[in-house]
Amino acid sequence: MIKVENLVKKYGDHIAVDNLSFEVEKGQIYGFLGPNGAGKSTTMNIMTGYLAASDGLVEINGHDILTEPEKAKKCIGYLPELPPLYPDMTVMEYLRFVAELKRVPKSERNGQIQEIMGMVEIEDVSERLIKNLSKGYKQRVGLAQAIIGYPDVIILDEPMVGLDPKQIIEIRELIKRLSENHTIILSSHILSEVSTICDYIMIISKGKLVASDTPEGLQKLMKKSTEIELTAFGDKDKAEEIISKIDHIQTYSFEDDSEENSIKLRILTEDNIDIRKELSIAFTSNDMPVLSMNKVEKSLEDIFLQLTESVNEDIEDSDMDNEAKEDASANVDEKMIKADKITENAELKEEEQNDGDL
Repeated sequence: MIKVENLVKKYGDHIAVDNLSFEVEKGQIYGFLGPNGAGKSTTMNIMTGYLAASDGLVEINGHDILTEPEKAKKCIGYLPELPPLYPDMTVMEYLRFVAELKRVPKSERNGQIQEIMGMVEIEDVSERLIKNLSKGYKQRVGLAQAIIGYPDVIILDEPMVGLDPKQIIEIRELIKRLSENHTIILSSHILSEVSTICDYIMIISKGKLVASDTPEGLQKLMKKSTEIELTAFGDKDKAEEIISKIDHIQTYSFEDDSEENSIKLRILTEDNIDIRKELSIAFTSNDMPVLSMNKVEKSLEDIFLQLTESVNEDIEDSDMDNEAKEDASANVDEKMIKADKITENAELKEEEQNDGDL
């Protein structure tokens, strides 16, 4: 469906997209995640032909976006973060204009527009000026223009931005309905929305793809250890004595918000080993009844922060290495200059001594 290979986009010395590669398969909702400035919108603009890449390849249904732009763009519907609306047109006038731009056959235009307005539920505002519509309705009109021509792929850049909770739910349900007949690529920084509606997630940071998997797969990927929360009747000393006899505990700590006459523990185990059964038996047999015990699941927010922060640390380490090299080079240059001066002074003294001898 979509193939992105070794994609690079530079703005002067700044690299916005850094050797990015991924593939999008048919019939799924893909979430494209990343912090502000990560390169999401730039990548989407290249994929849709709005921007030219500095290097790399983008193919849509086998059509190169650079060499076959018209054929590639026919396969894509695009909703930018700011919908490309004409505020002084009515909704119907605007959609007819878009259908003409997309070269939808005249005989099919009215029928297609009516069907799409029904899909996105904007029939009741079809004769209203776009500038008089609410943010939610404007977003729906933007979605309608992306669907016109029935492209195989619909790319949505931050479609939930600025919407109230009710509007977010409505757009979410609309995207789910669209996915029945279209492949959706959804860019967002609202992680809860992405985890709710997306089948597959790609996380980008500093222009690089740092993870690509299903929401469940990402959670499994990041589970290098198991975290357990335990609350039991008793005191800390006795709890520590019990824990010291249980294998595979990496670290543990006591929480301050425990109930009276009880302790609350947060335990981290080695190699993703689940020891809840052992903990329950050990505490209960030592007269410390367990009030509650939960296995803590990492949220998409936790995974997102861990992955993006690790990339930033790698980049900072690289920058520090470069600075260290520059400092070392400067020190060498300084020493060479000093050595040259010492040699020069020695030669001058030798010349003066020779002059005195003469």
